[in-house]
Amino acid sequence: MTAGIEERPLGAAEEAEPKVGVVRRFLSALSRFATLHVFTSLTRRIVVLNLAALVVLVSGILLLNQFREGLIDARVSSLLIQGEIIAGAISASATADDDAINVDPDKLLALQTGQSLMPGDQAYEGTEFSINPEKVAPVLRRLISPTGTRARIYDRDGTLIIDSLHLDSGNQILAFDLPPPNDTGEKASWIETLWQRINLWLSSRDLPRYKELGGANGRGYSEVAAALAGQATRIVRINDQGELIVSVAVPIQRYRSVHGALLLSTQGGDIDNIVHAERLAIVRVFLVAAGVTILLSILLASTIAAPLRRLAEAADRVRVGVRSRPQIPDFSQRRDEIGHLSQALRDMTSALFVRIEAIESFAADVAHEIKNPLTSLRSAVETLPLARTDEARGRLMGVIQHDVRRLDRLISDISDASRLDAELARQDAAPVDLRQLLSTIISIVRDAHVDGPQIKLEFSSADRDAFFVLGHDGRLGQVFNNLIDNARSFCRPGGVVRVTARRRKDAVEIAIEDDGPGIRPDQFERIFERFYTDRADAGGAETFGQNSGLGLSISKQIVEAHKGRIWAENRTKPGAAGEPPVVLGARFAVRLPAA
Repeated sequence: MTAGIEERPLGAAEEAEPKVGVVRRFLSALSRFATLHVFTSLTRRIVVLNLAALVVLVSGILLLNQFREGLIDARVSSLLIQGEIIAGAISASATADDDAINVDPDKLLALQTGQSLMPGDQAYEGTEFSINPEKVAPVLRRLISPTGTRARIYDRDGTLIIDSLHLDSGNQILAFDLPPPNDTGEKASWIETLWQRINLWLSSRDLPRYKELGGANGRGYSEVAAALAGQATRIVRINDQGELIVSVAVPIQRYRSVHGALLLSTQGGDIDNIVHAERLAIVRVFLVAAGVTILLSILLASTIAAPLRRLAEAADRVRVGVRSRPQIPDFSQRRDEIGHLSQALRDMTSALFVRIEAIESFAADVAHEIKNPLTSLRSAVETLPLARTDEARGRLMGVIQHDVRRLDRLISDISDASRLDAELARQDAAPVDLRQLLSTIISIVRDAHVDGPQIKLEFSSADRDAFFVLGHDGRLGQVFNNLIDNARSFCRPGGVVRVTARRRKDAVEIAIEDDGPGIRPDQFERIFERFYTDRADAGGAETFGQNSGLGLSISKQIVEAHKGRIWAENRTKPGAAGEPPVVLGARFAVRLPAA
């Protein structure tokens, strides 16, 4: 028994621990979700802006609600009909005093529509009717009780005879003093006071203020004065609590003679309670719509903020420079701005790392190429003091001068190649006339090398506008100058360098051909690599070190920056039967988009 009692709390504790852990994990996950999704700056802005539009809409509905005006008009019409019925019933129950007055029926029937009889008139010589409160009170109570309307009856002098607020269940009139105005008996709380002030500000507009007259003369109400003059009148007022009170006064007549006035008025808050209920319904709809709007805004923000946050984190990883190449999240499947941003960041990152790898490779190649002449120069300098003959010292001095010139060329070409990208990015592209550019370059080369190979220039079209491209004339001139110099250096004695320009639909193609030994098939792509030279058949050791190997690499870089293409091939002719084609020379082609 005791053991059983001791086991229960242990079992409850064991069951409570997993529940507490589940609750803690749920709250922790909810907190993380709120931190990452709900309380981000972008999410708050989306939620606030969407809610602001909804608040403006609901505020306009509450302030410009036509339901209130329609309700007031319907209430006025109802009170007018109700007043006419009650006034007719009261006039029918009025008593007559035969001792003082006689009536002339002929004069009474001669009255026109809208006319009435008052004491002293010639036709008012018949029976005088008076309102008996004891007979009118039961009728008034039966007619007023179901409607909840306040009814007051005034005689011809404006004296209050009956007030429905002071009728007891036995239909007897209770006589007691009316409470002073604005005395509610209890002090309202600050919330009620604030609501009354807001309601008063919303409802006041140009409505007159209602004032309780109590037992004072009823002519203080303009509608009662008009009713005693024989005209039914209505008016809408507002009390100190901001509640609407609709009053309708109708004359009490018998045989077209006004005996008094019936004043019907709504109780304070009757119409306002209905309007308040309507506004509460609108507020409930607003709360549901606000909840849906917040939920949809959070979902919308999650589709925007979460991808942007992931992109920002990936950009931070790129900026910090982690060892492995960071991957930018791929949202390119989204057909919106975020998808475009993701693709742009991915392309930018790829281009950045390609540029970094190119810089690293370029730095390694530069270090390697500079190290060779430096090693040779160092060996020559160290050996020079050991030379015993003038001939040996002369050979060493020649090596030193050769290596110095080689270093100078390397440094100049390396400097040119390193600032090429920045220079192309800073300058704006402009139309370049390749016809004029090629003519100028070849003219300068001919003047500088009179005894060199012959250079021929040919254009496939006579149209001067057919050879315009967008680019930088200085850099394009450098490309063609490098290719022409390269063709001249490989051309056989007595050979010809041919430069041909053709228009290819939306592109311009420039070909430079020589009569040299051509290019080995496995070198077509490699010759465009940095610091690569292959001149075994074009001068041997005499030309070693005369070229840095950067000319074709720089030319390719410039052409690709102009959205063009450069390639190399051989000029061939068919060989004898069973023999391979005969190589006539090399051809370098450059194709650029036409302007």
